[in-house]
Amino acid sequence: MEYTIYKIKKDIIDLVVKAVEQEIDAQQLEVTVPPSAEMGDLAVPCFYLTKLLRISPNQVAHELKEKIHAGGIVKSVQNVGPYLNFFLDYKMVSKKVLKEIDKMGATYGSVKLSKTEKKKVMIEYSSPNTHKEFHVGHLRNVALGSVLVNLWRYAGHQVIATNYVGDIGSHVAKCLWALEKFHQDEQYPENKGKYLGKIYTEAVNEIDANPEFKKEADEVLQKLEHGDKKWLALWKETRQWSLDEFDRIYKILDIKFDKVYSISKMEKPGKKIVEELLQKGIAEKSEGATVINLEKYNLKYFLLLKSDGSSLYATSDLALAQAKFKKYNLDESIVLVDTRQSFYFEQLFQTLKVMGFDKPMVHVPYEFVTLKEGAMSSRAGNVVLFDDFFVQVKSQAMQETKKRHDDWSEKKTEETAEKIALSAIKFQMLKTGNNNVIVFDIDEALSFDGTSGPYLQYTVSRINSILNKEKPGVFKEINYNKLNTDLEKEMISKLASFPESVAIATSDFQPSHLTQYLFELAKLFSSFYQSIPILSSEAEVKNARLALIVAVRQVLTNGLTLLGIETLDQM
Repeated sequence: MEYTIYKIKKDIIDLVVKAVEQEIDAQQLEVTVPPSAEMGDLAVPCFYLTKLLRISPNQVAHELKEKIHAGGIVKSVQNVGPYLNFFLDYKMVSKKVLKEIDKMGATYGSVKLSKTEKKKVMIEYSSPNTHKEFHVGHLRNVALGSVLVNLWRYAGHQVIATNYVGDIGSHVAKCLWALEKFHQDEQYPENKGKYLGKIYTEAVNEIDANPEFKKEADEVLQKLEHGDKKWLALWKETRQWSLDEFDRIYKILDIKFDKVYSISKMEKPGKKIVEELLQKGIAEKSEGATVINLEKYNLKYFLLLKSDGSSLYATSDLALAQAKFKKYNLDESIVLVDTRQSFYFEQLFQTLKVMGFDKPMVHVPYEFVTLKEGAMSSRAGNVVLFDDFFVQVKSQAMQETKKRHDDWSEKKTEETAEKIALSAIKFQMLKTGNNNVIVFDIDEALSFDGTSGPYLQYTVSRINSILNKEKPGVFKEINYNKLNTDLEKEMISKLASFPESVAIATSDFQPSHLTQYLFELAKLFSSFYQSIPILSSEAEVKNARLALIVAVRQVLTNGLTLLGIETLDQM
């Protein structure tokens, strides 16, 4: 499916190429949006052409403007400095865009790929550690990963959504050690996953205060890796506590995985790979540890196995890379892990290449989540747990909902508040670029008039309220020429650009492109609603405006669905 916006831009590029009258690389030409509507609807900067034609960009724009003949969807052409500015026939644009949205409905913005363009990709995200709390910091990964899964599927790719659980390692050994040493005869609470997190923090503090305890915890790790029955039984039991806790939280967030891997399953095959690397001379021993020299790639030495033979993340990650490509015959693997691990993934990917395993693998990094009170750490025990956080956000959403609808039943109020709370949390985690730290502000996240999920939900709800009063007419009866105010033209232009916004968010692994787009569209609708009459307009105008807001609702709904946010009929 080639959308209207792409066709228009292609037509404009073709007009410019024809006017140049010599062979050029059309891909170097860019179609942009001018800073104001008075300057045109679309523009082509002429800086690239000045190198070929050996005249100033202003002169290029002036000369080309004289050669381009308007027609069809292009109503006129002007040059403003080094730019060629194109004015469109908005009656034609409105008809094409609104009919396109009406026809495609929930699929508007998706891409129909050819067989050769479609990929089979694995998106690996969440990947929490068992025996630790699931806290606010984990939410960014979950929100980001689930949206990337939605975006890549919406683009037509086959996606295997994968979770890679950190269920073994020194953090597990410390937790089990403390559980056995200090809490052996204790009755476990109902929320055992949360309980394990407290034990882990206690273990870290005890080991920091008493260095001799480190040896005891290390011995537990050794025994686990050597299959000690007692410690394996305790590990299996407590591991399940964490997994049950994760599943409960994923259910609240409406997150589903196609495949779950665990470090414990990758540990033995990983050690085998490291042994083979040693035998082949690719890896070497250094002070008892096994390493690979990546100095010539400016990646230092990469630690593959500890000196006591214990495995590391790298040990299992080597095995995971081979296992997932072999099982699924992937075209690409995409892994979401925070920015602290960026150098680690450079080392890991280079090691795989040195091994001869040169498969397309991408690390998508992201920055931390903090609260206004400061940063969080499982080690320090100052994390804000998901459950506590969710209850707080939902409670505030309940209060706001009760203020607006004191006649609603408790059940309806709670169901609505939960959807608003999830919207607030997810949007706040997604609206910031991956490279920026998120300082989560609950009041800001729940705002009905700011850059927030509830604001977008409220916009859809407001449109529903209008449409419930009078249904729009059939699209073939609409006089698109009646959509002639500057705001209406701007809204149509924004609607047309939705597929581009989705495409950029997908290719850049940045859902923030989409969140920004949806907010801008909602703001345009708000301005339109406040300044332009809809239901009180004369019949033809009313019908056209109703068709326009139906399209706005559809695009907002499509975008929110991609973000994993549910729309509401009433708020």
